[in-house]
Amino acid sequence: MLHKKGSSFHRDGKGRISASEYRNAISTALSQELGGAGRAAKDTARWTGASERTAKNWISATYAPTGENLIELMRHSDTVLDVVLVLAGRDEDRMARRVSLARNELAEILRGLDAICGAKDA
Repeated sequence: MLHKKGSSFHRDGKGRISASEYRNAISTALSQELGGAGRAAKDTARWTGASERTAKNWISATYAPTGENLIELMRHSDTVLDVVLVLAGRDEDRMARRVSLARNELAEILRGLDAICGAKDA
């Protein structure tokens, strides 16, 4: 499950996931990324084209998204993407993606610093 202070998701068991584990994982990911049910439901509905009632059901873990909606959620939410990779036992892919994102962000920061230092040196 996702912890309140961070975005790590730990899976308790191996093998097939249960329907309740899937529902809870998606619910936790959406709640963590988007906050409470009101705004989260609106954003989730906008991302997927599903109704707000359906989105609220996903957020409350009453139901879970089907394949097409899950793909749309993963397209818009890094947290949902991370959770799906963990559920699929693909932690190494998740970590590789996070390292790549961190490298890109660091490169952008270094370019900004070079631009500032270059401007001062001129």
